[in-house]
Amino acid sequence: MLIAKNDVQQVSNAMMNMLHAEEIEIVNNFHDAVLAKDIEKITELFEVLQYDIEDHFSTEEDMMEESQFYAAQIHKAEHDTMRGKVKDIQEDWDLNKNPEAVQEFLEGEFKKWIVLHVARWDAETAMHIGDTM
Repeated sequence: MLIAKNDVQQVSNAMMNMLHAEEIEIVNNFHDAVLAKDIEKITELFEVLQYDIEDHFSTEEDMMEESQFYAAQIHKAEHDTMRGKVKDIQEDWDLNKNPEAVQEFLEGEFKKWIVLHVARWDAETAMHIGDTM
């Protein structure tokens, strides 16, 4: 398991917490496939991960726009940076099929990023939005 549920703080918006829980589960399944060096499963789960990240980020971005969150562009810029990094890792995967490179990204960058991003940007955004569920 790469990310325990309590590694990522809960925020004051149920929808955002649900998005985070789903992403943690997908990332953990993906990480398990990477550790197992299951090439077919990694390829399959890369698509699932990309879809989930886009769904997660675009849902938050829609919520920020609807609520006129003052720092929406800064928050979105962080999303865009991670979108680009995941895309780059997937393109490298498509060429090289190197599980170690994916593992290094997940353990060395993605985990730290999601924990800090939620603590900083998602927590603040959730306080602005309130609980919409």
